[in-house]
Amino acid sequence: MGVGNTMVNNGLANNLTKEYVLALAGNPNSGKTSLFNSLTGSRQHVGNWPGVTVEKKEGSYVSGGNTIRVIDLPGTYSLGALSEDEAVARDYIINEKPDVVVNIVDSTNIERNMYLTSQLLEMGAKVIVALNMYDEAKSKNIEIDINGLSNILGVPVLPTIATKSQGLDELTGLFFKAAGSEYNKPLIINYGKEIEEVINKLSDEIKNEAGLLERYNTRWLAVKILEDDAGIKNNIKKYKVYEKLEKIRNESVKRLESLWGDDIEAVIAEKRYGFIKGIVKETVKRQMSAEEKLTVTDKIDMVVTNRFLGIPIFLLAVWGIFQFTFTLGNPLADLIEAFFGWFGGFVRGGIQGAGAPELVVSLIVDGIIGGAGSVLVFMPNIFLLFFAISILEDSGYMARAAYIMDRFMHILGLHGKSFIPMIVGFGCNVPGVLATRTLENKRDRLVSILINPLMSCSARLPVYILFTGAFFSANQGIVIFSLYLLGIVLAIGVGVVFKKLVFKGETSHFVMELPPYRFPTLKSTFIHMWDRGSDFIKKAGTIIVAVVVLVWVLSSLPAGVEYASRESLLGQIGAFISPIFKPAGFGTWEAAVALLFGVVAKEVVVGTLGVVYGVQDEGLQSVIAKMWTPLSAYSFMVMTLIYIPCVATIGAIKRETNSWAWTLFAIGYSLVLGWVMSVLVYQVGSLLGFA
Repeated sequence: MGVGNTMVNNGLANNLTKEYVLALAGNPNSGKTSLFNSLTGSRQHVGNWPGVTVEKKEGSYVSGGNTIRVIDLPGTYSLGALSEDEAVARDYIINEKPDVVVNIVDSTNIERNMYLTSQLLEMGAKVIVALNMYDEAKSKNIEIDINGLSNILGVPVLPTIATKSQGLDELTGLFFKAAGSEYNKPLIINYGKEIEEVINKLSDEIKNEAGLLERYNTRWLAVKILEDDAGIKNNIKKYKVYEKLEKIRNESVKRLESLWGDDIEAVIAEKRYGFIKGIVKETVKRQMSAEEKLTVTDKIDMVVTNRFLGIPIFLLAVWGIFQFTFTLGNPLADLIEAFFGWFGGFVRGGIQGAGAPELVVSLIVDGIIGGAGSVLVFMPNIFLLFFAISILEDSGYMARAAYIMDRFMHILGLHGKSFIPMIVGFGCNVPGVLATRTLENKRDRLVSILINPLMSCSARLPVYILFTGAFFSANQGIVIFSLYLLGIVLAIGVGVVFKKLVFKGETSHFVMELPPYRFPTLKSTFIHMWDRGSDFIKKAGTIIVAVVVLVWVLSSLPAGVEYASRESLLGQIGAFISPIFKPAGFGTWEAAVALLFGVVAKEVVVGTLGVVYGVQDEGLQSVIAKMWTPLSAYSFMVMTLIYIPCVATIGAIKRETNSWAWTLFAIGYSLVLGWVMSVLVYQVGSLLGFA
């Protein structure tokens, strides 16, 4: 490359004497020295970095009338500052802030080299990735999707062959373009819910210290503090906020390390490697020789992420979860149901014997115990479901589930990354909606927000268990699996329609963290299960009790009417709404008010039915079996799956879209879709003789 003659149309013609600084960073043996020599020629000198014995190489070249000073940073595999080399490289980038950092990556070993790349990008440095030794990669049958890699990392990527000076003219052009840009968006790696919460706490404190804000990227500094980086901690000790940051870090690390069973630095490194593995799977294809050894993770991935076997294995895993949940959970649920039946009778007898008014007796027994008890009876199933999901997550399989769905969703024109919030939505739609923040494209994010409520959250599970237990006990897991599958299919179908008609635009690339497989620890699994399951108990003890008491009040008014009758205020409200649902097979006032109050929280559907049916000695399932048919029950479950999101999810949609128009649209389209699907199920089922 004739660097002295390189002309770059970079808008700097009026400032011909400006000097720029280009820093070279890369792993040892990545070809960094060759690139440095090709750029600078004989215009270089060697010395030592101040205060250390590490060699310092500096040179320069001229392009378009501008001088580019090239700093060859020590070769290093990371920026952890565990050695002098690492400390020198990192401190130079932080303190001297070169105009651009060119990260030299060995094209034949991208996965190993990307660890340093990810750290540079997390720092917020302006980076250009040079895929060096590109000819060797081709000779080894390695295919690299350069545009895809660039889109994923958010920085320019170009192939180079430093020994032959190939690609260096393009590198100089990209350098001026990057140097002239005002801001480079830092890379954000998701380290998992627990670690992210600590990072956010540390970031909030860092934002209060102006001196730290000027010097460091906030999130990167929070991660380094969490990693207990001695060099960084020593640099920030002079700031007032340091003691508070150290306190948050120490309190959090003890809990995190107990949860993960490993030190926090190792966990963060594993998450980073998982992110890198996802990048490599997305952008690099290699024809491997028979002699090359595969890791256990690679061997498993050859099966579970297989183009043809991946989705069937995922569906089989979901089916297995439900079989596990109901085979073990139903006997325990029967015991809890029997307990609440006995407890309600015991309390009724006790307070009646004490001379309490019948209204008070009804409130306590029919309202509170009957309503809350009809929901809490499903507690074993909820906890077992979260136990099974935690095993899949902690083992590393759930990440693969999102990865394999990426191919399918790209075929439909959707963003593969959209499946991650959908998986989160299985637990609860609120964090599912919040998880869409990981999507960079605004259109993709809005589509994902709108379809997320179609994912069957755990709050709907009590409704499914109630009706399947009454009518489909022999095939309970399969029937509930069909509802979850219907939610996925509808979400994807609606997403396709929105993408084609409302949100036209390109689908961007997808990266999913693919951590190595590991055996989940019982401690970690039980902690995750309890964290999620306890939310169900808290909701049952607060929101659900409050709503069932309101239902009881409406069932008891006006004074003198028979409790929970059609003449009560609740019955009148239900009777007014119920004709809408007659084509769907459940046009009763009881079903109508259950759906109405289910908008508050989907578990309330069961609690409301428990109140309006006046369940006492016999269980709610027994009453349901007498009042409904299998077809109307399935139609009702379809409606519960699809119709209006709960109040908490509606609030999340409003916050994330910042628009009442889109929030009302989400409410409206889901209500219409739910009605259409439930009517379709009932009417087609009736024609086929299932009524």
